[in-house]
Amino acid sequence: MAGAPIPPRSGPLALLHTSPTHVPVFDALRDEAHPGLELRHLVDEELLARARREGPEAVAGDVRSLLAGAVADGARVVLCTCSTIGAVAERADAGVPVLRVDRPMAAAAVAAGPRVVVLATVASTLEPTVALVEEEARRAGRPVDVRTALVEDAWSLFEAGDTDGCARAVADAADAVTDADAIVLAQASMTAAQRFTTTSVPVLSSPRPGLAAAADAVRAAHAVHAG
Repeated sequence: MAGAPIPPRSGPLALLHTSPTHVPVFDALRDEAHPGLELRHLVDEELLARARREGPEAVAGDVRSLLAGAVADGARVVLCTCSTIGAVAERADAGVPVLRVDRPMAAAAVAAGPRVVVLATVASTLEPTVALVEEEARRAGRPVDVRTALVEDAWSLFEAGDTDGCARAVADAADAVTDADAIVLAQASMTAAQRFTTTSVPVLSSPRPGLAAAADAVRAAHAVHAG
């Protein structure tokens, strides 16, 4: 369902990706729910590779440079779609709002109940996602108990182009979860697993609510600029 209309000449939303596979996903979500929203995609796969090897802080300078370039090209808002480097991007002083795609998902998980399970296919994503869920719990004044699980071998399937195989592996891991109020799919690349899950526990992914939050931020930025 489409949100409020995007004002004409509202300025583009820049999306910072670490995989080119995210581009059509967010384009499709834009077409479905936010027609008129101009997207500019920035893809740098090396950011994730380095962050996995050396830690997210190792790419902070490169992230700042990419954000500065996006703003220089006219971006009013930036959405980081990579959960591993989301906190680094969010802290950057870019001069425009920088959102991480997984924050609305984390808030929804906390609202669902205190028992949250975080699934990831890349180990470097677990710590940042747990920290985000705990941060949202503190913000909401709610208790939370976060457990994590790494879906072994799913990332290698994704890298090999077997997106269905990756999605089914993640779905199997989600269906094996017990005693949880919400299951968080830590990476945007895991979203397709929702098609295959059979668990009654809510399985949450980040692209749709993350893009909606970014679209709202574009509208707000346009209103400030127009005023």
